[in-house]
Amino acid sequence: MIVLEAGQKAPAFAGPDQTGKTLRLSAFKRKKLVLYFYPKDMTSTCTVQACNLRDHNRELIKKGWAVVGVSPDDESSHQKFIAKNKLPFSLIADTEQKILNAYGVWGEKSMYGRKYMGVLRTTFLIDEKGLIRHIIRKPQAAKHAQEILKLATDMD
Repeated sequence: MIVLEAGQKAPAFAGPDQTGKTLRLSAFKRKKLVLYFYPKDMTSTCTVQACNLRDHNRELIKKGWAVVGVSPDDESSHQKFIAKNKLPFSLIADTEQKILNAYGVWGEKSMYGRKYMGVLRTTFLIDEKGLIRHIIRKPQAAKHAQEILKLATDMD
């Protein structure tokens, strides 16, 4: 499994968003990007996390941040998740786990003693030059935007 560190160049990615349009890292040149990886649309913790980012989206935009989520769900699932929660940002459908693997966030998890492969909830703060400035492993879903804004202050 790949383990990325702050200071490294962010891996290039391309994947379909909820509308089928291909989103690429290169589209965010000269912009700051919050790239967050989450396990599954419509689940409680993922919904809390997405809604926290939604509720603080204006503040993130004001600070120059774009937000993009990535999960292994398909475009249709993302469309429903966005509509139900009024999310103002794009979600990439990484059904083949190519982006998840490139960022080292597809790995072994454990629940109730059962081991399985899944998304390791992680967020990457990527600067205007495409460098990873911060990695938030196991973000707090209900306070995620606040975690981002606190770390982002040293990037202004």
